[in-house]
Amino acid sequence: MKKFVGLLSIILLFGLVSCKETTSQIKEDLALHTTMEAPVAARPISEEFKKYWYAGEAEITSYQLGQGRYGEIREGKAVLVYVTEPFLKDKQVKADGNNPDNIPVLKLNSTKKYLTGIYPYSIMSSSFYPVNDSGHALKVSFSAQEWCGQVYAQLNNREQFEIMSHSYFESEGDQELNLDKNILENELWNKIRINPEGLPVGAISIIPSMEYIRLAHKELKAYNATATLLENDGVSTYTLVYPELGRTLKINFTAAFPHTIEYWEDSYKSGFGSSAKTITSKATKIKSIMSPYWRKNSNSDLPLRDTLGL
Repeated sequence: MKKFVGLLSIILLFGLVSCKETTSQIKEDLALHTTMEAPVAARPISEEFKKYWYAGEAEITSYQLGQGRYGEIREGKAVLVYVTEPFLKDKQVKADGNNPDNIPVLKLNSTKKYLTGIYPYSIMSSSFYPVNDSGHALKVSFSAQEWCGQVYAQLNNREQFEIMSHSYFESEGDQELNLDKNILENELWNKIRINPEGLPVGAISIIPSMEYIRLAHKELKAYNATATLLENDGVSTYTLVYPELGRTLKINFTAAFPHTIEYWEDSYKSGFGSSAKTITSKATKIKSIMSPYWRKNSNSDLPLRDTLGL
């Protein structure tokens, strides 16, 4: 009996953490994985979109990173992982199975790894945005780890944006707050892939990315910004300028579907006191692949990292 309970626990654990599978794979290991069909949404979803995003794979793209931190550029790598999955709005988690309450989302897991002198930084942000391009991201989370400590923040989209944040800094500590719903910088990276024509432009009020807020030690709130969207030679550039923060973010992506993120740069003040200066972080695409990476977890799959230049 104990062996059975232990086995059941392992099965349930894998069921919780696994990613979207193809239909054929589900038939083989139904107890471990879940998926859903391409949704019927308020905004028409093209057959092109369905074929690309509902093929049972994730899009994984690696980038050469030059990250500004403490007034210097740090070399590292960034990875963007996009995948569709079913989401439960009430519980604010990925759904374990198909049911009418599931909301189809395009999830983005964004990671960065770089060194600041002797010690490493590891950063991850996740955003869950409805495939039908309605409302705001349903959930955003952020975490950062380095030798001084770790920080974590999570935004849940309910009647308001409900936010909880934890940090090892006394001045930031453990916080809980509610914000009125506003544009989220984090969600724009999902929106680019779904419907870039719908990106907000002009004078806007926007909540900056959780990564920027935390690493710059700024107040988590909406700031005024100006947004533009321009196209040149098949590449679209979405630019956000935050006057109050002295920050400019530029995201470059292919104008044609599937609107892949090719390059981005983020200019802001970095450093302390009189030594602080404007510095520009940059990320340039290395390689992109489509893969059901959650099944590529054996030692024989390690060469796939070489394919991505990681």
